[in-house]
Amino acid sequence: MIESSVVEGLPAEGALLLRMSGTLDAHGAHAWSQELRGHLEQADRAGLRPVLDMAHVQLGGAAVLRTLSETTRARAGRPDLIIVRARPGVREAVHLARLDGVQLYATLDEAVRELARAAAEVEELPAWRSPMADPLRPSYQDLHQEVRALRARVRTAPVIGMAQGVLMARYALPETGGAFRVLRETSQRFNVPLRVLASAVVVARPPDGAIWFPGRRPLPVPPLRILARTDRDPRYRGQMIDAVLREALAITHAPAGHVLSVDPAVNALALEARHGGTDPYLDHLGRGRDDGTAEAVARTRGRRVSMPDVATDALLSEDSRRALVASGALALQCVPVLSSAGCCAGLITVHWPEAGHRPTSTRAEALGLLAADTAAWLAWYHRTVLLDALEHLHRRLTRRP
Repeated sequence: MIESSVVEGLPAEGALLLRMSGTLDAHGAHAWSQELRGHLEQADRAGLRPVLDMAHVQLGGAAVLRTLSETTRARAGRPDLIIVRARPGVREAVHLARLDGVQLYATLDEAVRELARAAAEVEELPAWRSPMADPLRPSYQDLHQEVRALRARVRTAPVIGMAQGVLMARYALPETGGAFRVLRETSQRFNVPLRVLASAVVVARPPDGAIWFPGRRPLPVPPLRILARTDRDPRYRGQMIDAVLREALAITHAPAGHVLSVDPAVNALALEARHGGTDPYLDHLGRGRDDGTAEAVARTRGRRVSMPDVATDALLSEDSRRALVASGALALQCVPVLSSAGCCAGLITVHWPEAGHRPTSTRAEALGLLAADTAAWLAWYHRTVLLDALEHLHRRLTRRP
């Protein structure tokens, strides 16, 4: 899918920004190429510089190369095609192919700055730099993070697919693309993660009338201790969960940790925030292997779990123990975030690179209070921000032409 918008600021001309999303594979390459060519012809007729924002193009390295190669050959003699925000795998493929007529930039702002500088110096900007010196060439860490992100999308895709199916059946939508566009627009408008919104669509009771949740009244933000110490906006999920993790690290003097939530649509754990080097363990959790982990124990028991020496703790599975040790986590604490009904809505985990860390009663109590605050905020967030988003989505789809 390609969305276009005009952006001012490139030297001596504006830009037609083409935001691209989806998975580009061999089956869709021809259609994608034809659609892209139409947008590029539109840019040329309007005297605009085409800029491809490929932040949301997934996989398909060979298909990307084939499409871009065909496109740049057809544009011979015209200004170079600018690509911004490409994912590491796509970036590496384009980089190694050395395609003529393509310039890679990390961001649109960087493209504007570089082109403006080149125009001021009246000299051409080199399309390619030395592979060893090119800061756009992805590192191993970039590629590793992309693999983790792709695994997260694989876990999220079924929930989003279920939400699309629910919306198509409920509102008689003709195709999945329309359902996805409304989900994405609502997600962006209310700053609710798409995964969270999709899960809410799946688990919420169906609407029965023009208003999905009649009789709702605005709820005041609960008096959270964490809000008294930060300037975070409780309506923004990312800000609040980041503040929760930072507070947990400060309370326990731990150098690393992470926060997980429970996705109610599939009853699975989802990573919300992290700090510190826990890659192997997060990869272990990311593959859905949460049995035999500290998080599984805390979730099942409904109370805090302390493991001062993960190498010898009998509650851990062998795979979990190896993943923790490989992550450099030799001691940990995990506290569940419990709803008023006693259900586990999330987990806060902190860990240390040395064995022997045991919680003092004061720190354990403070961590418990933080988990209670987090549960209170989550309950408020679900009853206000999330329901507002669902109500907006319902209005959009019931009033469509």
